[in-house]
Amino acid sequence: MANQSLSFKGVQNADQVNQITTALMMLDGVESAEVGRHGAEVEGRASHQTLVKAVKDLNLGVEVK
Repeated sequence: MANQSLSFKGVQNADQVNQITTALMMLDGVESAEVGRHGAEVEGRASHQTLVKAVKDLNLGVEVK
């Protein structure tokens, strides 16, 4: 299983962290996601591009890499 890192800029509060966590965990292939205000560690077989898109699709104004 692959471990991937995401970096965030602009996460303001715990509610946004929870929304990002939920979005990542709902993706097919994601086994676990540890999310904080500055990034996430995701384990599973989902592609990096899929993870980034899931965060951007939340329209939170968060910059993600």
